[in-house]
Amino acid sequence: MLVYGNYPNVRLRRNRSSEFIRDIVAENHLHVHDLVYPVFILDGKNRVEPILSMPGQSRISIDKLLETAKECQNLGIRAIALFPVIETSKDLESVHESYNSDGLVQNAIQELKANFPDLGVFTDVALDPYTYNGHDGITDIQDYVLNDVTNELLVKQALSHAAAGADFVCPSDMMDGRIGAIRTALENDGYHNTGIIAYSVKYASHLYGPFRDAVGAKKGLGKSGKTSYQLNPANSNEAFHETAHDLAEGADIIMVKPGSIYLDILYRIKHEFKKPTAIYHVSGEYAMLKLAADHGYLDYSGILLESMLSFKRAGADMIWTYAALDVAKLLNN
Repeated sequence: MLVYGNYPNVRLRRNRSSEFIRDIVAENHLHVHDLVYPVFILDGKNRVEPILSMPGQSRISIDKLLETAKECQNLGIRAIALFPVIETSKDLESVHESYNSDGLVQNAIQELKANFPDLGVFTDVALDPYTYNGHDGITDIQDYVLNDVTNELLVKQALSHAAAGADFVCPSDMMDGRIGAIRTALENDGYHNTGIIAYSVKYASHLYGPFRDAVGAKKGLGKSGKTSYQLNPANSNEAFHETAHDLAEGADIIMVKPGSIYLDILYRIKHEFKKPTAIYHVSGEYAMLKLAADHGYLDYSGILLESMLSFKRAGADMIWTYAALDVAKLLNN
């Protein structure tokens, strides 16, 4: 039970009176090693394509990715997450490219591990960069994603990433049973130490627009949306069911996505399951901060650190953010 004293004997402002005491009694701390930097990659060499809807972010070729990895290493960021931008010339409808051993993601993993063996490499396991309509799986004629058929392809994709050297495969598709199927396949093929970060709580949010623009999935998706497999923003108990299933099926780390407007979910998930938990500060959240700051409405550095601390306060162990480089520079300074 909390016991309260009386003013003036109790002056709560004493512990706020100087910088050193504020730091000492701070209940939560943000560190560079909390950060994961999501990066968009594409084929070719010496390619840097700015993403207009995400100021400061670009689609980059693997040679440029290595430069980014070096910067991350210098700043103390310990992990990168890879998201491919697949050219329209690829065989999109068959999605064979998603598990091509000589594919874009697979080559990127190998190059990163060859040059930066201590840098964590996380890979997105989903079919939306490879499908013609931008959905996370194979659809029927009504544009409904077929769960079990999609899972078969996700398993192949995850195995190809593990074979290339990924530290964690990260299924973001929200298909039922995909964590168990991937874990079983990894075990059977000897990838016992390849981890799974499950997008266990991925809401059907309107904050993903810039990401879909970045990977070229927005145009094909149209207005159909992903509500038949991503969570309803109105629901919180459903997030518990999804998380419990993923953990039972072998997930090592769970994720809540998006971040800032789902802090209540993050808090409940962390305190209920007490498992390593990631938050994804998604493209729309990042873009809002950048654009507001560009117009002089917000102090970018201040609101960025405040946002990151809110994730830590709510229970995040790991923060995926496109602002990772900016956050790291602020913390290092």
